Order: sequence, then structure tokens, then C-alpha cells
Amino acid sequence: MTEQEALREQQARFEELAHVVAEPLHRYLLRRTSADTAEDVLSETMLVLWRRIDDVPGLRPGSMPDPDDVLPWCYGVARGCLANALRADGRRLRLVERLMQTQQQPPAEAADHSDVHAALDALGTLDREVVRLWAWEGLAPRQIAEATGLTSNAVSIRLHRAKKKLAAQLGRKNTERPGHKRDEGRSSQ
Repeated sequence: MTEQEALREQQARFEELAHVVAEPLHRYLLRRTSADTAEDVLSETMLVLWRRIDDVPGLRPGSMPDPDDVLPWCYGVARGCLANALRADGRRLRLVERLMQTQQQPPAEAADHSDVHAALDALGTLDREVVRLWAWEGLAPRQIAEATGLTSNAVSIRLHRAKKKLAAQLGRKNTERPGHKRDEGRSSQ
């Protein structure tokens, strides 16, 4: 039997099965969920039946399937598909609830970073992205190079220049070097 003939036989078996089980499965699902969900779950059930056509008990090639033989197994498939759909709906609902709670609760102390954002906005698009990948995502220059398509050397240069621009924008030029103060750790005697 050629592949084309096997596919035609599988399609004919599925059509016979669908003719017998589609309406009872639809009624089964309507008694358990909303009409929209029932339609979605029925299509998912039919997809599973198509994929597992060889596993359907009582389905013989060339003969119309007996509902008493095929329906119990098909109800089991529909039941599993419905359970999956209900779990997915529950997850979506919990996610929406979490998102709503997050939006309703403002942070206790929202820090004002408008000056930092303004300084970032003054940078060019690529420089801004390089700084964000370095500062916010914690990437090394070679990783930033991979993400942006630049060379590691180009990223290092852009990062160095962008940091200098940001420091100038934010007015954080200190004459003292970071670290210890000059008289720190020395005794006054």
C-alpha cells in the first residue's frame, strides 16, 4: 500500500468515526462547560482522535464504527481535553488576578529615577541599548556583542563613552577617586 493510499484510508476511517462521535461528544461537552469552550474542546478532541486513529478500540477499516465500541474511549479523550482546557483557563485567570494586584498596589517608596531616564534618553539608540544590557541585564561586553551584532571591542568603546556621557549628564564628576577618603584609617596623632 502506498503512502497516499494509507492516508486516504486513514482519512476515510476518521470521517466515519467523526460522523458517529461528533454529535454525542458535543452534547457531552455542552453539559459540562460553556458553548464556546465546548466548541474549542471538541476541535481539540477531534484532533487527538485524528492523531490516534489507530488506537481507537472497535474501529475497523471498511466498516461503520459501532457507537457502543468507540464512544467510551472517545469520551475519555474529550474528558482529558476538557480537563486540560479548564486547567489552562484557571492558569490564565490566576495570572490576570496577579497582574491586577500588581497594578493596584503602588510600590511603598517609588524612587525617582527621572534624571537617570532623561540621561539615558540623551544617548543614541544603540548606546542606550548597550548600557541597558550591561547595567540592567548584567551582560559582559562579549555577550552584549553577541546580542547586538557588534564586536566586543566596539561594545567596550561604546560602553566607556556612554558611561562618560551619563556621568556628565548626571553631574557626578568628582575630583576624588572612589574608595577610601584620604584621612580614613589614619590616627590623628
